[in-house]
Amino acid sequence: MTRSLPTLAALLVLAGTASTGCTSTVSGQARPATGSTATDLPETSAALGDLLVTEVPSGLPRVPDDELQPPAGEKTVDDVAGYAQDAADQQEVLEEYGYRHGWERFWRGDEALTTVFVDQFSGPMGATSYADDLVRNDAEYYGGVPADGPTGLPEGCAEMSVDEPDPSLGLAGPVAFSWCPHGVFTVSVAAVAATPEAARAEVEAVTLDQLGRLPRG
Repeated sequence: MTRSLPTLAALLVLAGTASTGCTSTVSGQARPATGSTATDLPETSAALGDLLVTEVPSGLPRVPDDELQPPAGEKTVDDVAGYAQDAADQQEVLEEYGYRHGWERFWRGDEALTTVFVDQFSGPMGATSYADDLVRNDAEYYGGVPADGPTGLPEGCAEMSVDEPDPSLGLAGPVAFSWCPHGVFTVSVAAVAATPEAARAEVEAVTLDQLGRLPRG
């Protein structure tokens, strides 16, 4: 399975002017993951999109979905399969996992970047398997090693930092990642920042915020 963030590197070029004029700001503190007040699982991708974080602690401006290629926002199984070299094989894998729909959102400023991917499955086993695959794929693609031991995230989540990414990846600075199965959802967050500490802090805060917005289905 191959669905990761070549989009992460590409966005630094594609969205070079996309954020100009945006004024999105935050207080600097993410909402703690105390559990969503929502009790019903989203039945449509649009309903899932309503549950995504809308701002990030770093204060980066959000990139409009339609200014990216491929566009961010709503994702179908065909969209996600298209990230792989063998889209037909990937689609079969996703269908076996019970993939339903997903949503992607991006924030960018200068050379910093934060991304959130939330995918919904028909059951928790599919979400967990998908998260495990993302961990393996991202570790290989970005040349990192997932943290061994507790992190600032809930049990079951994985976290990874790459302090000096390979220049060929096109990333402008240190990058951090998280992957969390959460009931029928998989939450994936990545951040490029000026320092490894800033990247990890952004990823952990955004991940906790996003997890807190999702029902535990």
